[in-house]
Amino acid sequence: MPVNLTAPDPKRLLPVKGASLGVTEAGIRKPGRKDLLVITLGNGARVAGVFTQNRFCAAPVVVSRQHLTMLDPDSSIRALVVNTGNANAGTGKEGVAAARLTCSELARLVGCSSAQVLPFSTGVIMEPLPVEKIAAGLPACLADAREDNWFAAAQAIMTTDTVPKAASRRVRVGTAEIAVTGIAKGAGMIHPNMATMLGFVATDAKLSLPLARALAAHAANRSFNCITVDGDTSTNDAFILIATGRADMPEVIDAKGAEYAALAEGVSAVAAELAQAIIRDGEGATKFITVRVEGGRGEEECRRVAYAIAHSPLVKTAFFASDPNLGRILAAVGYAGVADLAVDKVDLYLDDVLVAKNGGRSPGYREADGARVMRQPEITVRVVLNRGLAAATVWTCDLSHDYVTINAEYRT
Repeated sequence: MPVNLTAPDPKRLLPVKGASLGVTEAGIRKPGRKDLLVITLGNGARVAGVFTQNRFCAAPVVVSRQHLTMLDPDSSIRALVVNTGNANAGTGKEGVAAARLTCSELARLVGCSSAQVLPFSTGVIMEPLPVEKIAAGLPACLADAREDNWFAAAQAIMTTDTVPKAASRRVRVGTAEIAVTGIAKGAGMIHPNMATMLGFVATDAKLSLPLARALAAHAANRSFNCITVDGDTSTNDAFILIATGRADMPEVIDAKGAEYAALAEGVSAVAAELAQAIIRDGEGATKFITVRVEGGRGEEECRRVAYAIAHSPLVKTAFFASDPNLGRILAAVGYAGVADLAVDKVDLYLDDVLVAKNGGRSPGYREADGARVMRQPEITVRVVLNRGLAAATVWTCDLSHDYVTINAEYRT
């Protein structure tokens, strides 16, 4: 069961003017479930993306990167197509050709060039993409397309997820009130950069393309690049930011202006809510864990320490067992790779409980207090390095028996 996570209320998901979403059951892997999504955009939409850093990236990642790079300045992305059940990864040149054929089929129906379509896939690796099933399902997706169809879209991109993930909010940008709505999928194979996740966030704000690209990276670094379930970086990750430009407002072109700051805060908040939902729905997860590292000399070393803790199987299994074997956390801090770290200055907190002071067990620490915190469904680990002013936060979950079962039976 997910950790304090329920399905979003479809009525609370704001439609984004200029973005229509349609889904269907294409029968890509399992019959009787929505598995194909098409998002259509009006002319002039600004689209930017952040993709997996896995060198063995999937064919749709290759094609989407190319299309975003080669796009004519006078044109714009007009459609996105997302399938579940098949990752189209580890499929070689044939997989790239299949992704391009998918784009061509949708472009023909939408009335644009294939370079104006972005493909995305998620599911089983090393299986040929069933393009014929996808092509057959595209007309039904377009017939279903509506601006208020975000909840169905969130359902259509699920794989091992148990809960559809969507978030929405209104943001004041200057004198305009704009909508920001997004969906994501992911539950396992989660690790920056980025994770086995797909995330799509749209806003009706007017935003220049350079700032859309900057904002996509900014939001990803504060959300999807701050999560880990199991330390495996996927082949298919993608986070896409869409600015349809339909709001009644001037275009945001100044990265240092108050309008961009407000928009960045709103988009990042939606992305962070989606990223945390992925962790709460982590495969087999029973606990949601925030790891906060403070007092570093730079954000990068704080992240390094936080991820050493969040990735450790020994730490994660201790959380699953509610076992305050907290020396495992100190061990992870020690091997995180901060070469000149003075361990005799490090403090460790478990929620409000001071566990270690100056690198050793705090005189006031009682294991009963640690056990009390460890039994909670939500826990904060706070490490204070006491060597600077920087800080970083990542989110993770425990590692349970069910994680092994889910992944052992994934293809059966």
